[in-house]
Amino acid sequence: MTIPFRADQVGSLLRPASLAAERARFKRGEIDAAQLKAVEDDAIREVVRQQEAIGLQGITDGEFRRDWWHLDFLALLDGVTLKDNPGPKFQTGEHGGEQPPIATVTGHIACSRPIMAKHFAFLKSQTTRTPKMTIPSPSMLHLRGGRAAISTKAYPDMAGFWADVAAAYRTAIGHLYDAGCRYLQLDDITFAYLCDPKVRATCRANGDDPTALPQTYADTINAALAGKPDDLHVTIHTCRGNFKSAWVAEGGYDPVVQAMFSTHVDGYFMEFDSVRAGGFEPLKALPRGKKVVLGLVTTKLGELESKDDLKRRIDEAAKFVPLDDLCLSPQCGFSSTHHGNALSVDDQWRKLERVVEVAREVWR
Repeated sequence: MTIPFRADQVGSLLRPASLAAERARFKRGEIDAAQLKAVEDDAIREVVRQQEAIGLQGITDGEFRRDWWHLDFLALLDGVTLKDNPGPKFQTGEHGGEQPPIATVTGHIACSRPIMAKHFAFLKSQTTRTPKMTIPSPSMLHLRGGRAAISTKAYPDMAGFWADVAAAYRTAIGHLYDAGCRYLQLDDITFAYLCDPKVRATCRANGDDPTALPQTYADTINAALAGKPDDLHVTIHTCRGNFKSAWVAEGGYDPVVQAMFSTHVDGYFMEFDSVRAGGFEPLKALPRGKKVVLGLVTTKLGELESKDDLKRRIDEAAKFVPLDDLCLSPQCGFSSTHHGNALSVDDQWRKLERVVEVAREVWR
């Protein structure tokens, strides 16, 4: 089978209540890191078994050791500090909106030690299928705060910043490869966010040119992947926000698709679960030999998509990309942060089962 798989997933899964309770105890100082790790190990063993049982080929650890899909990784890079984020709020509808912290560059970026390589090694030890590692894209060190969140003392010239980011990622990816990773996903909301005029306005306020950023991000991803081994398969996932079933951005892919498709990866996980993502027409720009994983199954709501509707939408996408170059997945993870989305664990597994079922019937 080739990566990405016909039936694939973005990566994060709803945290078991028992794990969430123990993580809260750890933060209160009631258990130590070793005790928390033992609980995480048990939860990962079980969630791996469940993924295998429903027929998935790409297996993740659900990001069970993380609070945030991106910040846990970024905070371990040299030169990064987490700070409050004054940017656009996620529309949660609960109390006017929320925003996770922001990764701020306070010093020179580097990767002086392996990041999450042990996490991957444990996952690999638990599955006979293809273990998949998800990490934030290098672009995530920039978009939320832009130039305004990058130290001018450390980086008076942005060219030096991008060169250091790419070098740090090459090192971090090398550590993951040495741990056995052969399927790596770069989670990159930047491309989808930059489809939204409001986000582009925020970029201008931060001192950046939003029309140039997509290609800057693509070039940095390519530099980060330069010299990667041929047997390391890489995909990019992009979406418009997924914090507690909320979103930030709206708009079709037209403003960014050329830059995004210039990245040297094997496939693209693209959100298409709602009108916020626009139509499939931008897929016409997909280079030959690349794949698009259609994110048609929403992780924001528990209602299960019908097989007929999913097949109809796959047929619509196949008007712009050959069916053989398409795959199917949920539009995002089910728990990009430790909070989780507004659906049940049973909803989650039904949706993943539906992805596998439809993929088998469409691509046999």
